[in-house]
Amino acid sequence: MSKKVLVVGGGGHAKVVIDILQGYDDCYEIIGFTSQTSDIENILGVPYLGDDSIIPNLQNANCFVVAIGNNKIRKNIFERLIRLGLEPINAISQSSYVSPNAHIGRGIVVVAGAVINPCSTIHDNVIINTLTGIDHDCVVGAHVHIAPGSSLAGGVKVGEGAFIGMKASVIPEKTIGEWSVVGSGAVVVSDIPSAVTVVGVPAKKILEQKDELK
Repeated sequence: MSKKVLVVGGGGHAKVVIDILQGYDDCYEIIGFTSQTSDIENILGVPYLGDDSIIPNLQNANCFVVAIGNNKIRKNIFERLIRLGLEPINAISQSSYVSPNAHIGRGIVVVAGAVINPCSTIHDNVIINTLTGIDHDCVVGAHVHIAPGSSLAGGVKVGEGAFIGMKASVIPEKTIGEWSVVGSGAVVVSDIPSAVTVVGVPAKKILEQKDELK
């Protein structure tokens, strides 16, 4: 029996998630999507159901994917839906590669061209976006977003809620702290503390975000 999936989010990332799920033929029945701001009636034929306030009253959904790029918002919605008793499922593109020796959590989105190599661990509610590379023995914390074209070398650790921008690179065995932001194109060559923004080559701190950890 197919799982009845609610997609939360109505933007570009929702299009990608819906496209991935539709590629699984009869495994998933997408009942619709919710969005706080949607002005469209459907995404790739999937109907708009209303804003997120309707979710507790839905009777025909038993699982979900949060298709929102913002890490804090995605975390809050993910945790709320679990409290409501819905099951998070993974949306893993058939055009990606996930090693059978990698450890994958719940509610993961892995987009086309991404690679997750052996002995890496991807925790819950993570986005591994288009053409990203997660090499061996990496640990990616919950609610992280690895943006398109980024690359983590072997043994990198990424803390909860961190954001790795487009085409950023992290050399082996480095740590990115919780809720930190690595700017697009940055090259991380040393450990990054929690709740900061770093940019450049090599990456340097330009902003502290202490409220992120509260």
